[in-house]
Amino acid sequence: MGEEQRGTWQELLARNREAFESGTDLTVAVEEEFALLDPETLELTNRFESLKEAADQTDFADHVVGELIASEVEIRTGRCNGFQEAAATMQQRRSQIHALAREQQLALGATGTHPWSRWQDQRIIDTPHYRRNDELLRYVVWRNNTFGLHVHVGIAGADRAIAVHDALRNFLPEVLALSASSPFVEGVNSGLHSARTEIFTRMFPRCGIPDAYGSWQTWEDYVAFLYRTGSITEHTQIWWSVRPHLAYPTVEIRIADGQPDLAEAQSLAAFCYSLAARCARAHDEGETLPSLPHRLLEENLWRAIRWGLSGELLDFERGESVPARARLEQLLDWVAPVADELGTGPYLAIAERNAAERQIARFDEGATLEEIYAEQVRAGQPIGG
Repeated sequence: MGEEQRGTWQELLARNREAFESGTDLTVAVEEEFALLDPETLELTNRFESLKEAADQTDFADHVVGELIASEVEIRTGRCNGFQEAAATMQQRRSQIHALAREQQLALGATGTHPWSRWQDQRIIDTPHYRRNDELLRYVVWRNNTFGLHVHVGIAGADRAIAVHDALRNFLPEVLALSASSPFVEGVNSGLHSARTEIFTRMFPRCGIPDAYGSWQTWEDYVAFLYRTGSITEHTQIWWSVRPHLAYPTVEIRIADGQPDLAEAQSLAAFCYSLAARCARAHDEGETLPSLPHRLLEENLWRAIRWGLSGELLDFERGESVPARARLEQLLDWVAPVADELGTGPYLAIAERNAAERQIARFDEGATLEEIYAEQVRAGQPIGG
């Protein structure tokens, strides 16, 4: 690696540290990934470029981006100063992208996986970034036909951002259990509540639950090591399920499945935002938070993948299993003080059944995958759309 390349990533790290030190606390942005579908068959269809060309003629062009395959689109709220703004923008972006998709004779899906479309039939979009990932990852990137929801939370202070990151990793299985929406893939009932997570986090390098770093310097040393050894060529090749972002002064929560229903997407985003704010509050007030080893968090992550909200998660303080819903209720109680201040309280709720549970129940009733997916696609359409 030449001096110019070394200078590039070193400058990136220096800029990023400064961005966190001078950043604005508790901004929020939400990114949602959608499947592009043939409206008649609901098969994945490689139409991103035509959709993006149409989006470029609108006033929300900058908030519509490609995400790996040509049968996928991502919409972004952009940075919001509070959750009320973020929730309203999520609704607006969904309405905008659905209207644009209808004009292009497309439908949109938002479960974490497509129930039957073959990954072999999907095309990687032709951008320098995704060409590099295609060459680097090959089968791993071809297989990743998955759809998620990401939440960026602005955290002021570099070491403080790492403290929030380290705390959030403890709660990733709970976020996944709440969000699970992908029981069906490759034409079968996978037996999982989040097949998306099994595909993505188990195949990609530098993915899943990361280590705790303890300080910004340790995080920076890790990223520098990856660049210096040629393990990565750009910072977006760090795919951990929570990460300090290297382009924005945010901590990004990336574990969640996509959400068919807008209200549940807003609720999930509110939960992630509230968790991050509560972790920041705990750090500021000297509250001791767990720093659980990876081996224990992996046990809960597997339980969330396999059984979602219908199963049990490990309570490490008590050393026993508890119903996942009870664990989520505990966390809602824990974040309640900041939720009141942030205005997220009205959005925080645990559905009687989340998207995975609803789909599995319909399957058990005898509905076909096609019927179930059509119901999820309809559930995601804006009222009056």
